[in-house]
Amino acid sequence: MRKIVVGVMGPGKGATATDLERAYELGQRIAQQGWVLLTGGRNAGVMDAASQGAKAAGGLTVGILPSSDTQNMSDAVDIAIATDMGSGRNNINVLSSDVVIACGIGAGTASEIALALKGGKPVVLLSDHHESQQFFTSLSPETVFVAATPVDAIDIVQAIVQENR
Repeated sequence: MRKIVVGVMGPGKGATATDLERAYELGQRIAQQGWVLLTGGRNAGVMDAASQGAKAAGGLTVGILPSSDTQNMSDAVDIAIATDMGSGRNNINVLSSDVVIACGIGAGTASEIALALKGGKPVVLLSDHHESQQFFTSLSPETVFVAATPVDAIDIVQAIVQENR
């Protein structure tokens, strides 16, 4: 049976300390479920924190890189996919994920959420930014879920995975 791929998207340089803590815990919990973690692969912000958490828990990590090389890749990425597509790789990130968890918010993360919704992918929002929660939930109330903690986010993903099996 194919493994479940959970994409964790979030700010790079603009990530808050809370975003980083949550992303690390998400990575750990994704690995503990036996799921594959997919991120933007860089050694910055949410991407790196989630990958580090997954590796600490013995998980498998995939990084979809915006560049043509692995120069700025997180050292916790197992499988690197260099795209040379810049932000265009965001579509690959979300379409390759069974479920997307948006940890924090920024312009790049907002684009990934929008692409996921357009592609019919379920999205879990793990952020304290209430305006973005309201906006994205209003766009697709049936596929956008709001989580208060990483544990809540994983519970929501588990329910989505069970429903789609």
